[in-house]
Amino acid sequence: MDESELEEELRNVGVDVHDIETVDPVDLSYITAYPGEEVNHMEMGKVLNGFLDLAREDEWEPKRVEATVLRFEDEAMNTWYAKAEWFEGLLEYRLSETEFSTHVLETLDEDVD
Repeated sequence: MDESELEEELRNVGVDVHDIETVDPVDLSYITAYPGEEVNHMEMGKVLNGFLDLAREDEWEPKRVEATVLRFEDEAMNTWYAKAEWFEGLLEYRLSETEFSTHVLETLDEDVD
């Protein structure tokens, strides 16, 4: 799946993609719809579910995803990542959705400056 297809899929689930590179790791930046003090966890879930849906449909091979959440186009708010093995663990029922979410939430980097 190339960048434009992946971007389109993420936009279809409501993610405002700013930039995406499908190399390994996938490098994603998106503009949040919730530019408050903290990253919106439900919005992170939308992003992750977009990738999971594609993997379930055999349209995307799980790999590490590194995301930068942008408050505005030129202002980074936070970063987070999800490892390929976490996607695989969830898809193969070795991880629960709660375990998967906890792993990802623990990667939020509060010091982006």
